[in-house]
Amino acid sequence: MARLLPVPVTALPRVTDRMSFLYLEHCVVHREDGALTARDEKGTIRVPAASLVAVLLGPGTSVSHQAMSLLGECGTTAVWVGERGVRYYAHGRSLATSTSLLVEQAARVSSPQKRLAIARQMYSMRFAGENVAGLTMQQLRGREGARIRAVYRENSKRTGVAWQRRDYRPDDFDASDPINQALSSAHAALYGVIHAVIVALGCAPGLGFVHTGHERSFVYDIADLYKAETTIPIAFDVVAEEMQDLTGTTRRRVRDKIFELKIIENAVRDIHALLGADETDDLTVNVVSLWDYQQRLISGGTNHASPFDEPEDAEPPW
Repeated sequence: MARLLPVPVTALPRVTDRMSFLYLEHCVVHREDGALTARDEKGTIRVPAASLVAVLLGPGTSVSHQAMSLLGECGTTAVWVGERGVRYYAHGRSLATSTSLLVEQAARVSSPQKRLAIARQMYSMRFAGENVAGLTMQQLRGREGARIRAVYRENSKRTGVAWQRRDYRPDDFDASDPINQALSSAHAALYGVIHAVIVALGCAPGLGFVHTGHERSFVYDIADLYKAETTIPIAFDVVAEEMQDLTGTTRRRVRDKIFELKIIENAVRDIHALLGADETDDLTVNVVSLWDYQQRLISGGTNHASPFDEPEDAEPPW
């Protein structure tokens, strides 16, 4: 097979213009030119790799080096997940070539005042019309807990599905009741997409503002913005319809809802808004600079030594 040259980053679709995710399991993943292929006993499917935000690789997948090379060139995040897509194990490279958002994220998460301001902003985005200007983190958590319980009750009443409490058991998925299984599957699919968006923009998944201490804290922060209109109602609907393939049906409906509501586009916009950054195309930036305390940034790839920096016993240049 002839070696294909990488596609220039500027020629790739922006994150906001891509489809959400492709979940694969029990198949062989390879490439044919610019297409990602997945083959099992039923046949082969081909998907343009650059059209996806994320590929979720489930149990039984065998991925070739060429396939991973293609995903890397296209900036498509590969996320290794467990059975039914619930467990997260690892992810691939980012699409971003600039650290501008990452620097803003680190600066704001390191400041208690700025971090609290973003937590308040996140709450306002979820529950519009509420004044949270003077609330502490403890008060925000209490109010958020009350509001999300109300969302569960409303969907239970709407669909007739009995609801008691959230019961997530990652080590024993089948021990949960159907509604909790559906919620876990729906949330996991949403997490995969949000994780891909975050790393594609160059942000750190582990630097959260509300959640903390976990490698996906920021993923949970951003995903929480959309659960009330996506994963929660979908989970209740699927259980109410008594679908046989509970997790598969839930995952496919989440995929469709993400496309319908433009969740990827919204996530990109919301992350920029939260971090106070302009929504410009950072993908065109591919410059390595050097940090300086006074000038902040100076050009990289240049020897900045002067004659006065030479040690006294340096060899003469001749």
